[in-house]
Amino acid sequence: MTKTLVATPDEQPRKKMAPKLRDGVMKRGTTWSYVIRVKDPETGESRPRWVSGFATEDDAKAARDEARVKARRGEYIDRNTITVAQYLDEWIEAHAVEIKPKTLKDYRDIITRYIKPHMGSARLQAVRPSSVTKLYRDLMAHGGKNGRPLSPRTIEYVHAVLRKAFRDAVEVDEILSTSPVEKAKRPRRESSEPGAVWTTAQLRSFLTAARDHRLGAFFHVAAYTGARRGELLHLRWADVDLDGRQLTITGSAAFIDGERIEGTTKSGRKRIVSIDEQTAQVLRNQRKMQVEDKLKVGPEWRGTGAYVFTTGWGEPIHPDTVSSLFPILIKRHNAHHPKDPLPHSRLHDLRHIHATTLLLAGVPVHVVAARLGHADPSITLRVYAHVIRAAEASAADIFAQAINE
Repeated sequence: MTKTLVATPDEQPRKKMAPKLRDGVMKRGTTWSYVIRVKDPETGESRPRWVSGFATEDDAKAARDEARVKARRGEYIDRNTITVAQYLDEWIEAHAVEIKPKTLKDYRDIITRYIKPHMGSARLQAVRPSSVTKLYRDLMAHGGKNGRPLSPRTIEYVHAVLRKAFRDAVEVDEILSTSPVEKAKRPRRESSEPGAVWTTAQLRSFLTAARDHRLGAFFHVAAYTGARRGELLHLRWADVDLDGRQLTITGSAAFIDGERIEGTTKSGRKRIVSIDEQTAQVLRNQRKMQVEDKLKVGPEWRGTGAYVFTTGWGEPIHPDTVSSLFPILIKRHNAHHPKDPLPHSRLHDLRHIHATTLLLAGVPVHVVAARLGHADPSITLRVYAHVIRAAEASAADIFAQAINE
């Protein structure tokens, strides 16, 4: 007869307890997870969404509650493991077709130099406003070359790129519910007002010194139109109406990695800029000089005759040529006029002189904005606020004088 042995309760084999789900939260191994149901916007069906990796039960519950609220609002975003570097690489490629070549290069440089080294490995969805604030703080302290501080102006550029990218992550790619960049604290903005500019007498002195140089016409037109460097180097004779005394600014030229790139103006729109008779004559002389250059060079001529400003061989001028020539001409003037030297200035300051002179002469802001190619007069108001304030200082006297007369 076979004897059946019955195990006592203590001797019963222990069953492995399955983790229990309590109100959408449960422990899996050493971490906690939560699950919520999210309605598919296309099918309308409700499906479970599991999210794990929380250190404590309270952390999981807090995240669950936040996810439930977002799910009810239709704002729930599935967890994504893409990093900041990966997203920025995809983002810049997707937008390459709509960003101007020079701007695209600047964006790539900013991403490579300043963003990826500091937060490229972070998960995009894990970035918080404090993370972005820390990035700005670190860049401010030692983000420049050889660990030197980075200027607030450059940090503004970093902020602009991050703001565009994270906004697209919210609105276009829908992998973030909100952008942490919007709430980040960045260094105080530098004033965008230009510094001291030449007086009209100093400008006349410079243009006189530059007159005999083959590129003297370029500096004259830059000062008398307020056009940007790239816009003038893009200018074609077909866009010049000497009888009607006007130029049509249609685009801009730049060199990127040794290659000449042409695109639209900064605002994306062409504009017509009136010129005075003296400037029209300067351009007539410029055309005559080009004809003489072509005859002198003969078969070696490399131009097409299209561009207004060219080298002696007829080729388009490199932007760095006129920028580097500007201080050389200043130095030449100062050597001949040591008692009346010109202060340091940049080529771009000719644009500021043009705007400042017009505003102080009482030309309406919207007219100046149109000449400069500002997309909106508010830009002109912001950049030249100090000039406008100076003009306003005498407004009360002007009004009183007009009434009394």
